[in-house]
Amino acid sequence: MRILIVEDDRLISEAIEQRFTKQGHGVDCAYDGNIAHAMVSQTEYDLVILDLNLPNKSGEQIARKIRHHSDSPILVLTARTDVQDRIQLLDLGADDYVTKPFDFGELEARCRAVVRRRQGTDTNNLMFGDIEFDAVRCKVFVQGEEIVLKQRELRLLEIFLSHTNRVMSKEEIIDHLYGFDDTPNTNAIETYVARLRKAISQSNVEIKTLRGLGYAIDKQS
Repeated sequence: MRILIVEDDRLISEAIEQRFTKQGHGVDCAYDGNIAHAMVSQTEYDLVILDLNLPNKSGEQIARKIRHHSDSPILVLTARTDVQDRIQLLDLGADDYVTKPFDFGELEARCRAVVRRRQGTDTNNLMFGDIEFDAVRCKVFVQGEEIVLKQRELRLLEIFLSHTNRVMSKEEIIDHLYGFDDTPNTNAIETYVARLRKAISQSNVEIKTLRGLGYAIDKQS
């Protein structure tokens, strides 16, 4: 996923960033409300983790901005414990919230849950053809047998499985895989696709190249 962390406490922000980066996600960080406002205006994220008490612009303003033009899942980080405050957060368009201090395992589970709901599924497993992707354990199975993928290929497969029945351009894939601080190029995407094709070659699923358009995942006839 492409994730935006909006949190002015750098220790918290960096800790969350490290956990998601290790899992192969593209992560951007904003420590200021104005910067976050600009970032959500330019980029549609797969997930926004949003603190409310920010310099210059509040988390509420950022949430309104996101909901004005996007359905990106929003998970709010809050120290507020009053029931009315929680109701207000959900009414603003937040999908869920985690109160500080929080457990990182719970944070990750809630992130997966809000993304699932936005995708219209009630399971952590993505299935297509004879491929199964277990998002909790980060494992991939072909015909019930586990195959081992490196992080980039794992996340690339997750992107394809989350966008079946459509063509993904290289630019879109880059947007999902990388953050602003990364310097990817389209040649790298070609390399990852080639590796992924080789890894799933025994499945009934194929990744097609549509010249000039991008890639699409499909089941072999």
